[in-house]
Amino acid sequence: MQSTIDSRAEVIPPLENGDRLTREEFERRYNAMPHVKKAELIRGIVHMPSPVRQRQHGSPHFRLINWLGYYAAFTPIVEGGDNSTLRLSDEDEPQPDAFLMIAPERGGRARLDADGYIVGSPELVAEVAASSVSIDLHDKLDAYAANGIQEYVVWRTQDKALDWFALDGGRYKRLDPDANGIFRSIVLPGLWLDSRALLAGDMQRVFQVVQDGLASPEHAKFVELKGK
Repeated sequence: MQSTIDSRAEVIPPLENGDRLTREEFERRYNAMPHVKKAELIRGIVHMPSPVRQRQHGSPHFRLINWLGYYAAFTPIVEGGDNSTLRLSDEDEPQPDAFLMIAPERGGRARLDADGYIVGSPELVAEVAASSVSIDLHDKLDAYAANGIQEYVVWRTQDKALDWFALDGGRYKRLDPDANGIFRSIVLPGLWLDSRALLAGDMQRVFQVVQDGLASPEHAKFVELKGK
């Protein structure tokens, strides 16, 4: 008997930039499109970024990962990630360029679910943005604040500037560097950054400042208390 194709077989619509979807429907369509490397759901709207340029995104992204990775290497209670999916809420499922999270067994706010995705809010998220008009400083900033991400770092490559935000009363306020131009994380003690060195590509100076942070009393106390 000749086989036939069931005309009732479900056809899953493709993801389209600007679609308004629930997280469940977003994941259903995303999983049906394995060729798509990155798509995000921000405040219920699908965002599919354009191809990445090296000077404007690839290289800055690499430097961010190296800075955060150096800190994580000497802070065993902290785990980092690059473009991992965050299941934040029913309308927010981003893939941040980089993040750091305290291990859940050490009091961290995020954990891995049965599917291997991160559920909950990492302590710090970092993004590379084209400029101040980017989604990263508008819809995504609002989404991260609404979901309780404690600190948010945005590198605006076209503007040659870096913004560091800390959650305060449910909203982000800008952190200022100290008198020496060094940013110091509130939620991750010892995570220090010379933003001018990072922007200039002077990674030796970036690593030296991280080393100074790792040698600080507050970092030792943080690791000791969270490690118990």
